[in-house]
Amino acid sequence: MYPTSCDTFVALPPSTEGQRIVFGKNSDRPCDEVQEVVYFPAKDHEPEEKVQCTYIEIEQVAQTHAVVLSRPAWLWGAEMGANEHQVCIGNEAVWGKESVDGEEALLGMDLVRLALERADTAERAVDVITDLLEKHGQGGNCMEDECGLTYHNSFLISDRTEAWVLETAGKYWAAERVEAGYRNISNEYSIETKIDREHPELRTYAEKQRWWNGKTEFNFATVYSYSNTARIEAANGRRCEGRKLLQKSQGHIKAETMMEILRDKESGINMEGLFMTTGSMVSVVPKDQNLPGVHFFTATPDPERSVFKPFIFVVDIKQLKHTCSPCFGEEDPVKKKPRFQSKPNRKHPLFLKHEGAAAIIDSGGVKGERIVEKMRVLEKQKLTEMEKYLTKGIEDATLLVHLFTDTVDEDVDVKDLNWEV
Repeated sequence: MYPTSCDTFVALPPSTEGQRIVFGKNSDRPCDEVQEVVYFPAKDHEPEEKVQCTYIEIEQVAQTHAVVLSRPAWLWGAEMGANEHQVCIGNEAVWGKESVDGEEALLGMDLVRLALERADTAERAVDVITDLLEKHGQGGNCMEDECGLTYHNSFLISDRTEAWVLETAGKYWAAERVEAGYRNISNEYSIETKIDREHPELRTYAEKQRWWNGKTEFNFATVYSYSNTARIEAANGRRCEGRKLLQKSQGHIKAETMMEILRDKESGINMEGLFMTTGSMVSVVPKDQNLPGVHFFTATPDPERSVFKPFIFVVDIKQLKHTCSPCFGEEDPVKKKPRFQSKPNRKHPLFLKHEGAAAIIDSGGVKGERIVEKMRVLEKQKLTEMEKYLTKGIEDATLLVHLFTDTVDEDVDVKDLNWEV
């Protein structure tokens, strides 16, 4: 079973409505995999301290930033997330001419979390990821079972001012800065001749491998990609459709626009089947440093049957620290399990409610229609409330400490199957 999807988007002024950056991602994973949303506060670390990632242990830094993550519940890293500095990152699986290392190293999902914990701008996140790639490499099984799925990674990274696309092939990489308009990535290399930063040996390595003659214009995607495979064609089709959906709303892209793009099934962006969209994220980050970013997560499969629930980083002035209860999950566990051990049941309460509601929605009938209607009303209510913070800022931060978890409770109530039609 191979992934056929995962799509990440970013829109910047003048494509967006107002002076805001809008980021979005669908995480497409095995249909039986639980995705959870977790928060970890900023933290100071001891000298010589180590951090255990999904498979390997690496050196910890002196301080890590507060992060909110959407991740497969079995691993340490994340599919997507944001940090207190409003850096947002999503990754994609990519394959090319460079062979994928099956040895256990850093997963692309580990790199997402590490970059969010260590970088306060999008470009610094590029530095964090590429430095870690050089030192530790990337590799290891990206699924909980023993299928041995491995891949290289691409990343879309944004902050309050710009975005970066970072695409990797082993330790080699190319990066493209995005300062205006929109950009999206899927499961293929997409950086062509506009390369703003690169691995110092990116081109010489390609020459040694006889992928490039050293004379023609260097096109990263052409040089490092497979010439043609069904997987690449499918990814290219989705990326083109995603670009069309962004183009359709150019100049007016906002949170609701991105949510609708992530819900689009005709394009394949909202994936169904053995691999499906198991979690979704949309972030709205004003360019104004005085205004908060709002990060919406579903924490449930299929955004069409889910509510995007808001999260805002807040600071308790008295304690001078970030305060927010963990959304799901234990206290930062290492999720790696012994090989050949059966999968534990990691379904959180919202996931269980979602399963029951989705079955009713799929069966048709008035009750299913009412559930969808209630979900959309709740989501619209939260979007309206968040617009006030995005426009006017935060007056009372204490009201937002449990914003996400309170909305989760409301979502559970919406999906309560005991109420009458």
